[in-house]
Amino acid sequence: MPDFATIIGGLTDAITLTNLLYIILGVAVGQIVGAIPGMTLLMALAIAIPLTYTLDTLTALAFLISVNKGGTVGGAIPAILINTPGTPESAATALDGHPMAKNGKPMKAMKYALYYSVFGDLSSDIVLITISAPLALVALRMGPIEITALMILAFTVITGLVGSSMIKGLMAAALGFLFASVGIDPAMGTPRFTFGMLDLYDGLPLTAMSIGLLAVSEIFRQIAATTRATSTATPIRVRSDDPEDKGVTLSELMANKYVAIRAWAIGTVIGAIPGLGSATAGFLSYSVTKQQAKDPESFGKGDPRGIAASEAANSAVVGANLIPLLTLGIPGNIAAALLVSAFIIHGVQPGPLLFEEQGRLIYGLFGAMLIANFCNLGVGQIGMRIWSLAIAAPNSVVYPTALLLCTTGAYVTTGGMFGIYIMLVFGVMGYFMQQFGFSVVAFIIGYVLTPELESKLVQSILISRGDPWVVLQHPIALVLLALSVVSIIYLGPRKRKNKDPEPVED
Repeated sequence: MPDFATIIGGLTDAITLTNLLYIILGVAVGQIVGAIPGMTLLMALAIAIPLTYTLDTLTALAFLISVNKGGTVGGAIPAILINTPGTPESAATALDGHPMAKNGKPMKAMKYALYYSVFGDLSSDIVLITISAPLALVALRMGPIEITALMILAFTVITGLVGSSMIKGLMAAALGFLFASVGIDPAMGTPRFTFGMLDLYDGLPLTAMSIGLLAVSEIFRQIAATTRATSTATPIRVRSDDPEDKGVTLSELMANKYVAIRAWAIGTVIGAIPGLGSATAGFLSYSVTKQQAKDPESFGKGDPRGIAASEAANSAVVGANLIPLLTLGIPGNIAAALLVSAFIIHGVQPGPLLFEEQGRLIYGLFGAMLIANFCNLGVGQIGMRIWSLAIAAPNSVVYPTALLLCTTGAYVTTGGMFGIYIMLVFGVMGYFMQQFGFSVVAFIIGYVLTPELESKLVQSILISRGDPWVVLQHPIALVLLALSVVSIIYLGPRKRKNKDPEPVED
């Protein structure tokens, strides 16, 4: 557990002019990207990671976290104005945000979304800061056998919760294992699946691969969707001279305080569970709020409680999904998995040892997260009306620009054309994975966790001298493996019976 001097030193490191400027820039970029239909927050993160290559570690992580936070606010803008969520987590916001805008109060709806989003995000950050270090201490007491069992549980839960089929989720994770095996065998020191190519000796470049799977594949998907159907949605105009649409008063916010608190609690729990995402939190919170209301018929007609329930919950996931990442090294969703690649690029390995070895950096990151929340509020207050103009950005400008940034990022991180080739290959692969229902979430998390899983598995085999029955002497590992079996039994059939369309992955 970091001492008081480390904590104060870390928090102080966050308050530098350079960090503050990058935090503000990250928030603004996230809000703009979230406001542009066709661009996604994951695309922004995948493209932004290579741009942080030359930055200081804390500055780079603070910038990326700020992009993530800004995107949750920006995604509500098109959801409210054109009933088209800019990010998947804002889908529930459109249910009441768009009707409120149609009723002549678009700015009020966007302000509701901004305030409740910042509340949920800030509250979950406080939970993260409070419990992450104690959880890391608990994780440090776990040996290789327990950690191996924990990772097996994480894989079964993630593959069971994302996508529409557990079988396809497991297949995607197995594919992630396979691609993660490319490079030098850490146990034997011999090359695997390199086919004589020196570029593959260090493994596939994670950043280029992530850009391809998340950003390029999404560009391909959006282009294909645009050629099939063209949106005819007309943005609701935000007028500055409307006396009834000036903003939200404190009394109006406090009227929904219990809704926001419940939504924050739901979002924090959902975010801390690997495999569940912001969209799940938003819809679950909205459903619970509607069921608990005395007048559920008012929902869907511009009720501010619907906006509060969605935005406070989906934003609470942003901080909470770092809990398993920082304490166990297990990313909770794709955004967290992308942050793993940023950590690795800057020479930092997420996991329980992080607080012991990089305590000052982590508390610096915590300080940057708190600052980012207030910057999110300030930038949103000033830029909300401006970002609403981004909705009209033509696809003929958005997609080529995004593809150019992707290509530049892949080239910079790998230092040559090899990264661009990897990006394009995985861009095509990601497109077809989405088309056929294979979870990109499971693939990326499988890829990210494989090196640690392989290391702990080798250590477990050495400790047990190849005897599998040694696991009987480790009750925690037995409980975790039993939970893995239960999750397969429960989540597998549940997924097969689910006839709803596959949810959008976070």
